[in-house]
Amino acid sequence: MNPAPSTAGGDQARGLLEAREVSVLFGQTPALRAATMSVASGEILAVMGPSGSGKSTLLHCLAGILTPNSGEVHFAGRRIDTMSEGERSALRRDQFGFVFQFGQLVPELSAEENVALPLLLAGVRRAEALERARSWFDRLDLDGLQGRRCGELSGGQAQRIALARGLVGRPSVLFADEPTGSLDSLAGEQVMELLVASARDHQTTVVLVTHDPRVAAYADHEIIVRDGAVAFTARTPA
Repeated sequence: MNPAPSTAGGDQARGLLEAREVSVLFGQTPALRAATMSVASGEILAVMGPSGSGKSTLLHCLAGILTPNSGEVHFAGRRIDTMSEGERSALRRDQFGFVFQFGQLVPELSAEENVALPLLLAGVRRAEALERARSWFDRLDLDGLQGRRCGELSGGQAQRIALARGLVGRPSVLFADEPTGSLDSLAGEQVMELLVASARDHQTTVVLVTHDPRVAAYADHEIIVRDGAVAFTARTPA
């Protein structure tokens, strides 16, 4: 993927990705209440809070999956909440990567085909996409697993493959929603160390949703979401 377009002036100062007074209703129930936050280019941001606080809803708004009822979402100087669904889909395909709690690998595909999937959907030739996908297996200590299906992988292996899939296209922003939530502590630490190292290597901005302080400790910056509002922001300790 190409690098995100540069921002100018005030947009650059405010951040690569921003929510401004974003509110979301599910029926009559508020899921987000005037949430405001920003994350800079190359920064790892942890979004913390208890279950049901609105963390994932905020992530989905930032990624253009959900359109807020009010407020604005900006990426690289462009307002994305007013884009068409086709424009948001193209943005997610070309600029964003995703890692979810349970990996969500396609069971019919091999491990290398799962990693290559974002490239194939973007129109990259199959041979080139698979070659680029295979380069991640040694990097993430997965060598020899290229041909395996989901049922033949441990939870930690499957989540590292999901991480490779999220990063294979060198996205500007990687969204990770509870990426270690289904893993034991050792596998979770391994996934986080690989995520941070890979993001640093490619200057990828990471928005990391978690309820676990041990996971948030890997971030540069954290925000706390409570009852749909951004209640607190802090720098993580060095």
